[in-house]
Amino acid sequence: MNIVIGSDHGGFALKEDIKKFLQGKGHNVIDFGTYSEESCDYPDYALLVAEAVSRGDYGRGILIDGTGGGVCLTANKVRGIRAVTAYNHLTGAYASEHDDCNVLCLGGKMLGTLLARDIVTQWLETPFGEGRHRKRLDKVKSVEDRYYR
Repeated sequence: MNIVIGSDHGGFALKEDIKKFLQGKGHNVIDFGTYSEESCDYPDYALLVAEAVSRGDYGRGILIDGTGGGVCLTANKVRGIRAVTAYNHLTGAYASEHDDCNVLCLGGKMLGTLLARDIVTQWLETPFGEGRHRKRLDKVKSVEDRYYR
């Protein structure tokens, strides 16, 4: 799978670990930055990743900042993005099964590497559940369509 990843300084260390973890599993991972722990602004990287996923350049994206909240907030402003912040293996699975999440957000200061790897694995390996979840996501899309004409 082609996955794009990005972070701010608070998520840099975890991004580097997740990137190597995914590459070790055979995924093609493209890193949109940041490339150091020097202070930077999370919206810049969240927008790059979200736009690339929205355009269809990548199947999925991963964003990491200190808590996972700011990048999630930013990514969800981009049409067609369903970003979810996950904090355990169940929320990683539900992000896929319930929300058909295309951008996973993580907190670099909130999660250890083993837990973050588990969350990412659950997100990638859990299929979308369709059924009642599709109905709900159609409602979410109708809200998006209402404000993005």
